[in-house]
Amino acid sequence: MKATGVRLHGENDLRLEEFELPEIKDDEILVKIVSDSICMSTYKCATLGAGHKRVHDDVAEHPAIMGHEFAGDIVKVGAKYQDQYKPGMKFTIQPALNYKGTMWSPGYSYEFCGGDATYCILPQEVMDAGCMLEYKGRAYYEASLAEPMSCSIGAFHAAYHTKMGVYEHMMGIKEGGKLAIMAGAGPMGLGALTYALHCDRRPGMVVVTDINQDRLDRAEQLFPVEEAKADGIELHFVNTGKMEDPVAGLKEITGGTGFDDVLCYAPVAAVVEMSSAVLGRDGCLNFFAGPTDTQFSAKMNFYDVHYASTHVMGTTGGNTADMIESLELTADKRINPAVMVTHIGGLDAAAETTLNLPKIPGGKKLIYTHVTMPLTALSDLRAKGEADNDARFIALADIVDAHNGLWCPEAEEYLLANWELLD
Repeated sequence: MKATGVRLHGENDLRLEEFELPEIKDDEILVKIVSDSICMSTYKCATLGAGHKRVHDDVAEHPAIMGHEFAGDIVKVGAKYQDQYKPGMKFTIQPALNYKGTMWSPGYSYEFCGGDATYCILPQEVMDAGCMLEYKGRAYYEASLAEPMSCSIGAFHAAYHTKMGVYEHMMGIKEGGKLAIMAGAGPMGLGALTYALHCDRRPGMVVVTDINQDRLDRAEQLFPVEEAKADGIELHFVNTGKMEDPVAGLKEITGGTGFDDVLCYAPVAAVVEMSSAVLGRDGCLNFFAGPTDTQFSAKMNFYDVHYASTHVMGTTGGNTADMIESLELTADKRINPAVMVTHIGGLDAAAETTLNLPKIPGGKKLIYTHVTMPLTALSDLRAKGEADNDARFIALADIVDAHNGLWCPEAEEYLLANWELLD
């Protein structure tokens, strides 16, 4: 059958094109993709091409479909899995397959499997690794965002602490402790914040830092300090760019003790060093933001490593259990992953958006793969509707405004019902 998608042919070479999907094998599943959110990891993949660890060497001859944060409907199930999965079932996947020691992953490594397409074929390893997940929620975008949410959830679970004289790691952030989310007013930081405020193992204090005041103001609008206080969490939003001595100022917020847990969301040496410097005793620093520079490094105080038991670790992605937790918390309305989304667009916008992702302000860019639509900021929907005399954009703006400026199930349903859909 025919499919349309964005495929990687080489370094900085993404093409929106129509191609033929082969008939599925007994151990494969044909799916219709509805939504895919664009990840900075896809930008890195697109710019590196075959130089990326997850991309096959012959990608020029066998181009890979981009996108790994996707959700949709099952169309056809191979004989091997017909007892487990049925046509019409909503799904999402955990793309970090970790299958038999390989780094292959949907959205990076497969000619016929990726999220920036109208249809794709899930290979048997997705199912065999337990990474095919049924989704019973209302909105497809929530399932797409379960993958980036799982990355932050995994970071919380991977943190660890110790007791003096005890050679055992106690996993997870310190319950009731002090947590800093550095460079945290971007999409992934806000995902971490919604989880920190509403998960089962919660800190007693959360400090979100950034140097962009507009982003901090939006974050505080979405997460009012008084609401967090009512839930027993002391929440601060801090512009470190306006502080004469950011390390001293951040430590002062903690009462001078420093932070138990720090999540660093920027691959910038100065931010990493600040993250290390604000650690308290037994403080755990998670360097979350993956750099593209293979020689990236930053200073760390090894006096504190020795005498204060500070430690550093990193996580990349989450696992299937993290994704299931995200889906369950979203279904229970305990977290709202829509706080990450600032732009929507159609499949025709995916390639350009991916290649220019670092230059586009805002948070997550959400692509609807059966829609033709330029990438549009949620805050610009009304202006675009008025400029183009398109009442649909104005109606979307009304829906978004009614939901505190956030994308929502009602907006998704309106879009899918009122835009002409690609076959």
